[in-house]
Amino acid sequence: MRNGNRLSSFLAVFAGALSALTLLVARSAAAEPGKSSSALKADKNQFVRLVRDEKGQPVALQTAVVRYVPRNGGRTTPTVDLVAAVHIGDRKYYEELNQLFTQYDVVLYELVAPEGARVPKGGGPPSAHPISVLQDAMTRVLELEFQLRVVDYTKPNLVHADLTPQQFAAAMRDRGESFWTIFARMLGHALAEQKDYTGSDFRLFLAFFDKNRAMALKRVVAEDFLDLESSIQAIEGPKGSAIIADRNAAAMKVLRKQIEAGKKKIAIFYGAGHMSDFQARLRDEFGLEPSTTRWLVAWDLKGPKQSKEP
Repeated sequence: MRNGNRLSSFLAVFAGALSALTLLVARSAAAEPGKSSSALKADKNQFVRLVRDEKGQPVALQTAVVRYVPRNGGRTTPTVDLVAAVHIGDRKYYEELNQLFTQYDVVLYELVAPEGARVPKGGGPPSAHPISVLQDAMTRVLELEFQLRVVDYTKPNLVHADLTPQQFAAAMRDRGESFWTIFARMLGHALAEQKDYTGSDFRLFLAFFDKNRAMALKRVVAEDFLDLESSIQAIEGPKGSAIIADRNAAAMKVLRKQIEAGKKKIAIFYGAGHMSDFQARLRDEFGLEPSTTRWLVAWDLKGPKQSKEP
C-alpha cells in the first residue's frame, strides 16, 4: 500500500508539472508573418476552438464532440464519439456533458487509477496534495470547476478505459521515459519555436489588475489551448509516449471489448490532447471515419457588454 501511495503521488506531481510545461510550450508558439497567432493555432486543432465576436474579442472556448461511423456503406454501427475535454471548465459545461452521456450505451473515460476504481460523486474529499491544492487555486482564481467534481462517474454506463498506476509506470520504463526526458522534448520544442511573446505576457500581467480578473485571465489562458496539437507532438516525440500513445492503446482495448459485447453507441471521454491519436486509431484499427461535429462551450468568455448584444 505504501509503495502504491508513493506511485500515485509521483504520478500526480508528474501530471501537474507536465501540465505547467505544456502551457509554457503553448505560449511560445510562433506566428506566421501576415497571419495572426490565433488564426494559425486554430488551423492546427479541430478539437478545441476559440470563438470570437465581430470585433475579434473571445466569447467562448469550445470543445468538440466528433462522431465516427463505419466507412463501408453496409454497416451503420458502431458509432464512436470522441468527446474532447478540458479538465477545468464552467459548471454548466460539465452538467451538459452529464446529460450527453445518458445518450450512450457506454462512455469510456480516462483516469490513471487501479482497476475497478470509481470516482465518488462530487470528486470525494479534498486532498492536501500540493497538486490538488494548485488545482483548487486555479478553479478559484478563474472561477471555474474541476472536472472530477462535477462529472458524475457513478453512472453505470461510464467505464474506466486507461492504464493503472503500475501499468503507466511500467510503460514509461519500457520506453525509457521519465519526467526529465519529457521535459527535454518539450523544452527543445519551445526553444525551436520560440518567438517574442511578451505581448501575451503583458496581457497576463494586466489581467491580474482587471476589475473582472477571472474573466480577463480566462481570456488570456484560453489562447494557449489553441496550440494544444503542437504541444502534444512535442510530448509524443517520433515514437509516441506513455502519456498519450500507451494510454490511448489501453482505451482502444476496452473499446474493442465493448463493441464485441454488443455496444453500438459509444463515447470516448478524454482530454483534448489525446484526440488526434484516437482519430488515427479509429480510422486504422476500426475502419471509422468522422461524420459530424458538435461544439460545446467549455468556458463562457463573454463580458457584460457582449452578453447584452443580440
